[in-house]
Amino acid sequence: MKQLLHAKEPTTVHPGRLRVAWRTAHEPVAGVSRRIRLVAYAVPLAVLPSSIWRLPAAFGDGRGLGERTYLVFLSVLSEVFAFAAIGLIARWGEVFPRWIPFLRGRRVPRRAAVLPATIGAASLTLLFTLLFIASEIRGTTIRGGDLPADYPSQAGGWEAAWFYFCYAPLTLWGPLLGVLAVAYWKRRSAAERTPAAA
Repeated sequence: MKQLLHAKEPTTVHPGRLRVAWRTAHEPVAGVSRRIRLVAYAVPLAVLPSSIWRLPAAFGDGRGLGERTYLVFLSVLSEVFAFAAIGLIARWGEVFPRWIPFLRGRRVPRRAAVLPATIGAASLTLLFTLLFIASEIRGTTIRGGDLPADYPSQAGGWEAAWFYFCYAPLTLWGPLLGVLAVAYWKRRSAAERTPAAA
């Protein structure tokens, strides 16, 4: 009877295991400063308010299923891409995780991480930092057209304040990602030069 109970023990779920696995996977690698760690954690937090702001808009009156699906998908996808910034400080950004076939355990090529991060940082800075701010100052859309009457900043009062509160942090996404890409490149370059010098 004791053997039967002992055989069932490994199948019990330990809630702490998931937490430990999460921390292990996302723990910053050696050489990541506290400042860069905070920058990496700030990226998903900077994107989160705009993602949350879109969700009630997705379920407002007069929206079709396609538009609702698009807004929810856009919010989720934005957070997934923002969370990818953590890879620029974590182990899974330097060594492919075990769940990726054929690549598991191999080093992530420096350029494979830095190139998408740099392109993303430049694109996001252009779109959300420069064009968004310029269009808000001019009172036009990003394309230069007149703002529609139902544009959130045109509502005035608390609705406009809520829109700016949620979208203002998004202007930081590109610059923060750029800082992380540069820090990643420098850290990996220094780490790859060290064994050769020894």
